[in-house]
Amino acid sequence: MFFDRPESGERAILVHIDLASEANSENPRELEELALSAGADPVCFLTGSRSDPSPKFFLGKGKVEELAELVRLYEAEVVIFNHALSPAQERNLEREIQCRVLDRTGLILDIFAQRARTHEGKLQVELAQLEHMSTRLVRGWTHLERQKGGIGLRGPGETQLETDRRLLRARIKAILKRLDKVRKQRDQGRRARKRAEVPTVSLVGYTNAGKSTLFNSLTSAQVYAADQLFATLDPTLRKIQLDDAGPAILADTVGFIRHLPHKLVEAFRATLQETSEATLLLHVIDAADEERQEHIEQVNDVLTEIGADEIPCLLVYNKIDLLEGLAPRIDRDDQGIPERVWLSAHTGAGTELLLQAINERLAEDVFEDTLHLGPSDGSLRAQLYARQAVVNEHFDEDGRISLHVRLQTKDFRQLLSRLQIPSERYLPAVVDFD
Repeated sequence: MFFDRPESGERAILVHIDLASEANSENPRELEELALSAGADPVCFLTGSRSDPSPKFFLGKGKVEELAELVRLYEAEVVIFNHALSPAQERNLEREIQCRVLDRTGLILDIFAQRARTHEGKLQVELAQLEHMSTRLVRGWTHLERQKGGIGLRGPGETQLETDRRLLRARIKAILKRLDKVRKQRDQGRRARKRAEVPTVSLVGYTNAGKSTLFNSLTSAQVYAADQLFATLDPTLRKIQLDDAGPAILADTVGFIRHLPHKLVEAFRATLQETSEATLLLHVIDAADEERQEHIEQVNDVLTEIGADEIPCLLVYNKIDLLEGLAPRIDRDDQGIPERVWLSAHTGAGTELLLQAINERLAEDVFEDTLHLGPSDGSLRAQLYARQAVVNEHFDEDGRISLHVRLQTKDFRQLLSRLQIPSERYLPAVVDFD
């Protein structure tokens, strides 16, 4: 049986059931934020509790009847569940309540589809949608399945299903091929950065923690930022200049959420690879969020899933402007290494402390000294200026140049090697203890 499915602006009924069998249940407030981000208009919130979900409807029979009555009362156009539903549960519920049913995974996919801007992002979202849809095709054609013929005959419903499945498989194959090309291009860019030894700093964090606002503040970029879940999806890379570490690449990536659908993790593998191969992670945390500790754990779970849990991480507590009496600061460990930075990306307070902390974490071994150069050392002087490593310069009476320089020891060692200058002239000999 068919019913109209509105394109946008749906009046939505939200459903959240506390299950005794679920140790980590979803947050009802987060469901409302997700629905609003998708453009829905929540008109009612149905809650309840069960020991286990019903295999047929997920809800009990009484709750299904109550939900059907609410759909009629509010003239709802979509019912959104804060849970993952099986294709059979979605189909049974739609037949029973005569209204479109969307589960949590489908809702997140819908938001991603609205937010994707780049060619790669759109391909990744379409792939996840098609894979999700492939298990639910039968729902749209149940009215034709009853028209099957006798023995040895196939009715139009079955034929249509087979056609749709074949088209889906062909489209998924085409998208995977195009995404593979995108991955190779990204890999090429990463290899080029590694050859140039340019470190990558990747922003990660729970959705709506303020990553894009912070990214814009650090790079003067114009990445879209808004107070909503999944405001930006597509990865953005910008170059930043650090005092000691030199140039670095800052990467803004998709926000995480609890129980991020596995299909999305797989589809966004190419995007998330920027995170899994980063030199340093900036874990952006909403300091004003009451559930910030839970969100930290959820982000750590996703980092583990994509193989990025071993990468050095700097915690960035954002939105301190929403907390009274909290000033920007850097928290350090027992060895003086920056562990946490407290700031406000919205006001800009503390962003210079973050750059200082990033610089310290990346510039582990810094060479700082005064070099005395002769007339034949013009190439070395030019290269040091090109790397912005010269603090100041003055000339002696005999015409020799004194340069006060500061740069990473490994960069200075590579520069001397490239110019075929013995490193012992300026650096202590490297002792091999093996």
